[in-house]
Amino acid sequence: MDRGSLLNKERIVVKIGSSLLTEGGSGQLRWDWLRDLVVDVIELKKVGCDVLLVSSGAVALGQGHLGIRRSVLKLEEKQASAAVGQILLANAYTEVFGSHHLTVAQLLLTLGDTEGRRQYLNARNTMETLLRLGAIPLINENDTVATQEIRFGDNDRLAARVAEMANADLLILLSDIDGLYTNDPRLGASSEHIPFVNKISEEIESMAGPSRSNIGSGGMKTKIEAAKIATAAGCSVIIASGRSGRILSELEDSSLRCTWFAAQQSPVAARKRWIGNNLRSGGCLVLDGGAQKALLAGKSLLPAGVLRAEGRFDRGDAVALVSESGERVGAGICAYSSADIERIRGHKTSEIASILGYVGREEVVHRKDLVLQNELVGTNHGER
Repeated sequence: MDRGSLLNKERIVVKIGSSLLTEGGSGQLRWDWLRDLVVDVIELKKVGCDVLLVSSGAVALGQGHLGIRRSVLKLEEKQASAAVGQILLANAYTEVFGSHHLTVAQLLLTLGDTEGRRQYLNARNTMETLLRLGAIPLINENDTVATQEIRFGDNDRLAARVAEMANADLLILLSDIDGLYTNDPRLGASSEHIPFVNKISEEIESMAGPSRSNIGSGGMKTKIEAAKIATAAGCSVIIASGRSGRILSELEDSSLRCTWFAAQQSPVAARKRWIGNNLRSGGCLVLDGGAQKALLAGKSLLPAGVLRAEGRFDRGDAVALVSESGERVGAGICAYSSADIERIRGHKTSEIASILGYVGREEVVHRKDLVLQNELVGTNHGER
């Protein structure tokens, strides 16, 4: 595999482990490492690549700042450390990126925010807007309020959900591990490095062991789980050690040791399949002829082209799109509830705010959230 092509991507999510950002035991930030990361991100942006960062480190930074020296913390101590560390972490990223005139925007999420329909849609729209405006999303798990997530350290899986949400085509998981081995090489047992995984099988999953880092709480097991999520969503995954500087640039060097997981399909195909498989039962939008032509031409669905809504559905639900005669046109994720659709149908986009009393999306269904009927073949969608 020519790794020189791996970074020739349109959108990359980079997950940064706690052990890379902080010095072990002291909780001090590794400023030189962070500055090297910024240089790499700038190079990616120069070639037109969108970059999103999922950064651990808040708990470790906060713990060091508060003078807590124990390696095992109570839940409330972790949350207190996170509350302090999140500010320190955001300030550090703001400082190093700001020195290059780049804007960083912090998003604090939990896994629940990536799974609930409304939270998912809100978070995704925020990310898309930030990227469009040239900002770099800096995403961390909201450890100050998370319970189960903070205990298990799910930033690996959170990064995979972010990659899925953002339609990224590459997820890079950086930590102190340079990839997948048949056995944990730190245990002294004979082990073989796995450079490429075409599909994650039970055998591959069995190679993952528990976390052995005192700083972070994610291990190879969570990284394999993250790779399963991301590759199923059409996103390739790299697991690599980030201990050296300029690691993203080094990934273009075919001699660098890492493990590459192949995407199982394209991000676009994965998203279209998800829409087709998650249609809201009985929910549909009836379109006029002009709207149908617009969709076939690759345009978004505007409220002016909607004749009526049928069935009940919420904002963020996948609904069927049909002609007035009942012919299926396609399906899409609706930006408004059925109740709101009934109020704005047939109106111009400029009238939405005055009708609903709030500023919503310009489109009822954005073209990125749309799949035409001929593309729904092979999904488990039901008939109207």
